[in-house]
Amino acid sequence: MRVLRTPFHIIRTELQPYLLLNAMAYGLLLLGLALGMLFPGLNAALSNSMDAGGTTDLVVSLLASPWLFTLTIFFVNIAKVALASILLPSMIVPFGGLAVFAYFAVETGIALAPVDHATAMTLIPHSLTMLIEFQAYILLLLGSFILGRCWLKPGTVDAANRRWGYLRGLQRFGWLALPALMLLIIGAVYEAFSLTYLVPLLFAS
Repeated sequence: MRVLRTPFHIIRTELQPYLLLNAMAYGLLLLGLALGMLFPGLNAALSNSMDAGGTTDLVVSLLASPWLFTLTIFFVNIAKVALASILLPSMIVPFGGLAVFAYFAVETGIALAPVDHATAMTLIPHSLTMLIEFQAYILLLLGSFILGRCWLKPGTVDAANRRWGYLRGLQRFGWLALPALMLLIIGAVYEAFSLTYLVPLLFAS
């Protein structure tokens, strides 16, 4: 029970920054969606980049194996977003993960913008994917915020110096990463199976 009790205690204690981070993350995602719709060229540029990089072909090939698709989504989200965009920047520069994630959120919105009928239909079930996965990222962003604050102001956690403040901030980040990990698993399963089975039904109807 401590696996869930401790993270929820941290969230209750840090409710104001948690709510502000929700507003920031979902707000930037919506901003990206709006930019993608207003400027379709931005969406096209990202789509062409994904095509050139082989991402589109990889997704299509994985549709035949939803569980392998699930694992791929999960590991990409962990490596690209949780680690590379949030944790590692935050370990190098205080609050660094918040800035890197802000760019990621806007870019994600642009890439998913409903610029035509097909993407609009796909966005219907995919909206739940974004809700789940972004909630996981918000928990990690809260960890990034706490880490930065503990690092710069170790007295907030009764740490003797910044080194100990940094370590205690990392500890709190680790606790918040546990429910974030659970949400990323749920999100990956839903995303893979919705794209494999649900989206084709929408186009068939």
